[in-house]
Amino acid sequence: MLVIVLENAPPRLRGRLAIWLLEIRAGVYVGNYSAKVRDHIWEHVKAGLSEGNAVMAWRTNNEAGFDFETLGTNRRIPVEIDGAKLVSFLPEGDASALTPQPS
Repeated sequence: MLVIVLENAPPRLRGRLAIWLLEIRAGVYVGNYSAKVRDHIWEHVKAGLSEGNAVMAWRTNNEAGFDFETLGTNRRIPVEIDGAKLVSFLPEGDASALTPQPS
């Protein structure tokens, strides 16, 4: 299972993702692909996102049962604590100080 959520994404990227994935809500895409295809889709997101932000989550064999990557500036940032990937929520106003980094 693969889920991608986009915010403030250009229509061109949204249309591109709709080729491979089902858009179940505005900016929310789901599908079931191999790791190779998932990476290919994520490269398209990286290339076309511009000023928006995105998160991609997929099923994997770890303790949580899933993993995720983020792209762009957002108040929710991934943090790894004792080998577990969690999400930290920054207070309002702090997100503008972040530099966009993929997780």
